[in-house]
Amino acid sequence: MSAGSLKCPCCGSSSVVEDDHYAQRQKVCADCGTVVTEGALTHDTFEGTDVSYSRTTAVVKKPCLNQIKGQQRLTTLCRVLRVNTEIETLASTYFGQAYEHESFLRVSLQKKDHLAGCCVLVSCRQLNWPITMGTIACLLEADIATLGAVYQEMVKVLKIEAPLVSVNDVMEAHCQEYKIASLDVHEDLAENHKDLNKRALSLVELAADSWIVTGRNPIPLMMAAVYLAWQSLNTNHIRLKTSLDKFCLIAKVRKNRTAAKRVGEIKEVLCKLGKEIPWVTDSVTLDNVAWHVGDIVKNRYALLQRALRSHEEAMQVESQHTSDMANPSEPEDQTQYTSIQNSEDCNQPAEDQESSANQNPESNWGKRMLFAPPCVIHPKRRKVALERREDVTGDEEISDSEIDSYIRTPREAREFALTQKAWASLSEKAEG
Repeated sequence: MSAGSLKCPCCGSSSVVEDDHYAQRQKVCADCGTVVTEGALTHDTFEGTDVSYSRTTAVVKKPCLNQIKGQQRLTTLCRVLRVNTEIETLASTYFGQAYEHESFLRVSLQKKDHLAGCCVLVSCRQLNWPITMGTIACLLEADIATLGAVYQEMVKVLKIEAPLVSVNDVMEAHCQEYKIASLDVHEDLAENHKDLNKRALSLVELAADSWIVTGRNPIPLMMAAVYLAWQSLNTNHIRLKTSLDKFCLIAKVRKNRTAAKRVGEIKEVLCKLGKEIPWVTDSVTLDNVAWHVGDIVKNRYALLQRALRSHEEAMQVESQHTSDMANPSEPEDQTQYTSIQNSEDCNQPAEDQESSANQNPESNWGKRMLFAPPCVIHPKRRKVALERREDVTGDEEISDSEIDSYIRTPREAREFALTQKAWASLSEKAEG
């Protein structure tokens, strides 16, 4: 078909037609076949201008394999925590920004793995979804200290303002997991979540005042508080006989293995405070302390002061009585012997003094306190210092069994065998 007034530059013919040459439409001369005009190779904003090579060959950057795995891990965390779509979208946005930031480009894979959990945590805090860092660390099977360092760095780099979560919000979210409403269990076992949260929160605050919370995982402590709160809100014979294992089965939650220890520790504190209630005449024990939990948490500050004051007075009386019994009339010779013995103890090395202190249970100040951190009351046993050996001169005999214990690699074993063989041959030659 005609293409207008175009003429062929070779033959001057005006018979110019359009021809689809492969995938490119061109205008050619019908008489001689000369290409008059070629079709445009580009049809974009850069047509008619000089375009750099890097811009014409640019492609969309695809995420790497580690970033894809991190995004999948983030989605899994959101599904497990059952957060809404808004939180998941915000966490994905933060993860993309943090992963591409220069501060997280050349870091270890462990640090990149923690980014997904940190993004979920900061998104939950910004949108008022109560999640603790311990929960994220448990789901990622990560060290909470390492996770906290990555979280602080990410918040600083991205300039995110994340509000802190109060213990009330976390406790309320934890109580929602227990299926003990009137629609779920029998009337004798049912409890209102608001009342349960209020009583459990009071027990957690009491545990914090008595050093039980110090250095502890919050999940077992909250489970123990919920269990004791459930028992104390309605102290019938069914609840008092229900163990922690059975309570977890009734509430359809998974029992934490250390929660039973936290129950015992909180009960001990409750017993110490229950003995200070003026109107309670009977002895308060671990079995009947659930009846007095309401009065204890209501007046815990006054009871704490009374308990500490009573304990200090009892310790003063005991120390005075012990000193009177130990030294009724100390003679002069005994005084001199005591001073000499004390000077000898001071001249002992620090290791010997430390070992003697460990052997003496009275040296643990946590035993003398009414409330103290658990790590002080039950310290880890230190290894007793080994007996002093005589100085080694290097001329001692070494048995074959002792030599074998020093060998570590097959190469050393072969070299030792060759050495023994050569030494035996030299000994035979010397004897011959």
